[in-house]
Amino acid sequence: MSTVAAPTQPDPGTALGRARNRWLTWLVVVLAVVVTVSVIRIATGADRLSSVGTLRAALIGACPILLAGLGGLWSERAGIVNIGLEGQMLLGTWGAAYFAYHYGPVAGLLGAAFMGVLAALLHAVATVSFGVDHIISGVAVNIIGLGAVGFLAKQFFEDLEGGGPRNLSGYETLPKFSVPGLSDAADSLAGHHWFVVSDLAAVVGALTTNISVLTILALALVPITAWTLWRTSFGLRLRSCGESPQAAETLGVNVYLYKYVAVLASGALAGLGGAYLTMVASSSFTVGQTGGRGYIGLASMIFGNWRPGGVLTGSLMFGYSDGLSLLPRNGPLVHA
Repeated sequence: MSTVAAPTQPDPGTALGRARNRWLTWLVVVLAVVVTVSVIRIATGADRLSSVGTLRAALIGACPILLAGLGGLWSERAGIVNIGLEGQMLLGTWGAAYFAYHYGPVAGLLGAAFMGVLAALLHAVATVSFGVDHIISGVAVNIIGLGAVGFLAKQFFEDLEGGGPRNLSGYETLPKFSVPGLSDAADSLAGHHWFVVSDLAAVVGALTTNISVLTILALALVPITAWTLWRTSFGLRLRSCGESPQAAETLGVNVYLYKYVAVLASGALAGLGGAYLTMVASSSFTVGQTGGRGYIGLASMIFGNWRPGGVLTGSLMFGYSDGLSLLPRNGPLVHA
């Protein structure tokens, strides 16, 4: 007599089971939010509440916050609080504008990440090597970043065509694309204003119409971060440096190196968030362009319980509120 093993379900107590439950919970919450917004839209007649234009504006507002939040996540998982995200984003806006103006949009992205890394290096040296309080060091980075951006803008942009002591325009921005067929179908379906169906179609339309490559990169960094930090030996060592550095050092992990890598990665992501503001959300640079989004990114990380999916949720929440407040009543829609 032979026996056949019955298929087993993931044990909720295992890591796989917990991850599966988290994703199911997240999907249920998203569906509940869509239904709630749809009910409010129909009850009030406010069709723009979940229109494609509103969701595009929300996506534009969410992505720089998301990049800053993911940067903060990398740093804090290694045990370093990165309050300096705002200053790193500020330097990223300048780096994106300068390098995009002279060398093109790809160089603008690399320049923004490089400037963010430079600011993060200052924070890493202060906190990791010299043991300076994380909050004090981060605030110092923010103050230095704001002053440095004002100085650099006046020094390098004032004499350029399209430039000034506090602004720059006229550089090439990142290309945008639409998914043929799908974007038009989603826009058409969203225009019918059906219950839930049109709201979901608006989400698809916002994600498939006039999308920037940096938007795709920002969204892709969520699963990339989750996989790197929770599914690789590198991520395990990095998190161990934050949770129990003494134990990690006992096992042969170079704690100082991993902390430096995490903080520098944090700065690169924050710098890309600055690039998003100057190359996607707008086509010009202005001193102080971040408007506190580095701090909001830190808040989205805490709101998301130091998890990539949670950071995405918090960023979308903040971005949606921005989208509702900034979306014009009439006129052309913004592009993500």
